[in-house]
Amino acid sequence: MSITFDFTGRTAVVTGGAQGIGLEIATLFHRAGARVAVLDRDPAALEKAWPADMDRCRTHAVDVSDSGQVAAAIDDIARWAGSVDIAVNNAGITRDTVVWKMSDEQWQAVLDVHLKGTFLVTRAVVPYMRAAGFGRIVNVTSYTGLHGTIGQANYAAAKGGIVAFTKTVAKEVARFGITVNAISPNAATAMVKAVGEERLAAMTATVPLGRFAEPAEMATAVGYLAADESAYVTGVVLPVDGGLAI
Repeated sequence: MSITFDFTGRTAVVTGGAQGIGLEIATLFHRAGARVAVLDRDPAALEKAWPADMDRCRTHAVDVSDSGQVAAAIDDIARWAGSVDIAVNNAGITRDTVVWKMSDEQWQAVLDVHLKGTFLVTRAVVPYMRAAGFGRIVNVTSYTGLHGTIGQANYAAAKGGIVAFTKTVAKEVARFGITVNAISPNAATAMVKAVGEERLAAMTATVPLGRFAEPAEMATAVGYLAADESAYVTGVVLPVDGGLAI
């Protein structure tokens, strides 16, 4: 993938950045010249993806649903980099089952990581962005958050909440030079591939472009929403789904 964005001098925070879409997003920012801070709750995956001696990179093993951990990490990143210009809320998990079999833990765990995590990171970065008069926040939502998927009431509720959160915060922070947008991706992540070949084939057949995207294709959409060129775009949920939502 060729990189045409230039984020030299910017600092980007990416949650869930040790694998999948998050890894590709963080990689795009790094290759485009940004200082990159990667948050993930898996220390081993972080170390594998982002070696300690990598230039312009900092990693934090963080549970994004923990207020104290998130606040401490963002403050540390700001001290290290001098700014927090871009935040991408990508961290996510699934605990799939039909609603009448769903436990309290399965419900809460998914909302905590997706929705609460997005809130906590956003709350932590906005003061730094307000002080700078600039900021780009990009949230990762889902087709499921807009249309629902059987067995994913928790995930759909969390992702739908992120849509509403995105639009509300976009209105709140626009006067400070901060934009808040989201993407709705459709990529061949490990989570998608785990559904099995038969179900994956059925899912692929519903995509007008006839395929799932590579995770790197999601990163380019995030790159646009984080770039200077998107300064007049805010409160948008951008489908990056091969026409699935048509």
